[in-house]
Amino acid sequence: MTLLQVRGVTKEFVTRGEGTMARKSVFTAVDDVSFEVELGETLAIVGESGSGKSTTARIAARLLEPTAGTVVFDGQDVTRARGKELASFRNNVQVVFQDPFSSLNPRYTVERIITAPLTYQGITPKGGRRAFTQELMERVGLNPDHCRRYPAQFSGGQAQRIGIARALAVNPKLVICDEAVSALDVSIQAQVLELLMRLQRESGFSYVFIAHDLAVVRQISQRVAVMNRGRIVEVGTRDQVFGDPQDEYTKTLLAAVPRINPEWDARRRGKRAS
Repeated sequence: MTLLQVRGVTKEFVTRGEGTMARKSVFTAVDDVSFEVELGETLAIVGESGSGKSTTARIAARLLEPTAGTVVFDGQDVTRARGKELASFRNNVQVVFQDPFSSLNPRYTVERIITAPLTYQGITPKGGRRAFTQELMERVGLNPDHCRRYPAQFSGGQAQRIGIARALAVNPKLVICDEAVSALDVSIQAQVLELLMRLQRESGFSYVFIAHDLAVVRQISQRVAVMNRGRIVEVGTRDQVFGDPQDEYTKTLLAAVPRINPEWDARRRGKRAS
């Protein structure tokens, strides 16, 4: 079942140079992008910085209005949704951002942060907000007794888990992760990725996973879309894109991934054995 369809989306930004006589110019960040996300799958959108992947994600989440094109969610065109229709969309689509601390209000307790989506949707959880918060915190690997703490009292990995818990509060069908692990240390990245995959197995929701790290993409995705200069240049299953890339830009990205020299690795293993 197709959950999300992005069709021919374009996003242009008007920029103006310095001075009173400066002319306006148009910068096309996303150019005629189309893709689909199936229920329960993870689509990774990968590309270097400035390729348009985060802008595409924000359009899909209805955080930016497209200049052209449509966004269809669960069979409904939500491109220009307003009022109750937009509220229903927000209930089903949540975002986990790159920098956990900038996306968490430093003056709010964890309880207030996690239950904020419920407040905006006018939902009262059974058993009360405290019990609801503690249950979600435990689910994402946080100590439920810390629900009255503030974001500054947590590490980066823990803060990102708070962001994930907030995204799950309204039981969404789609979670958009915009560089959700790129600001974390490698060991913490692995823990958060394992958490994301476990939560998906438990709840069956879909991910759109934005990343520039191909090792991360290979670990979490079922399908991969490669973006370059605002356009999708290649889409395929993970094995197709990594094993038999067709576009030259995809080949360049894969060639740039650091690899261990086989001879060095063999020598290292030999020394350990002896």
